[in-house]
Amino acid sequence: QVQLEESGGGFVQAGGSLRLSCAASGRTFSRYAMGWFRQAPGKEREFVAGISWSGGSSDYADSVKGRFTISRDNAKNTVNLQMNSLKPEDTAVYYCAGAGDRWLKYTADQYDYWGQGTQVTVSS
Repeated sequence: QVQLEESGGGFVQAGGSLRLSCAASGRTFSRYAMGWFRQAPGKEREFVAGISWSGGSSDYADSVKGRFTISRDNAKNTVNLQMNSLKPEDTAVYYCAGAGDRWLKYTADQYDYWGQGTQVTVSS
């Protein structure tokens, strides 16, 4: 079992930056691929970024490529999402997710563990 807790959300003006962190409990964190998803009001939850168990593979939604960076520190049981050049359309609740195996995943149904979410609001 893995429990996840996000932090770092908040309010920022367009063009600004935020860094989201996800702290995981459990000694098996390093076995799991991790991801970040987001959900805006009235929209479905969507993939933002994912990273493999070792950090050797990562990928991003087209809408955030070049602006967001996912990273993980298995020694500290954390996964981070650095968000730069934020846009109003990035406004959403952001969720940290853990998959049941080591390999990069892209869809919500492939993830087994979820945090409670953290709100990111970008003003124009």
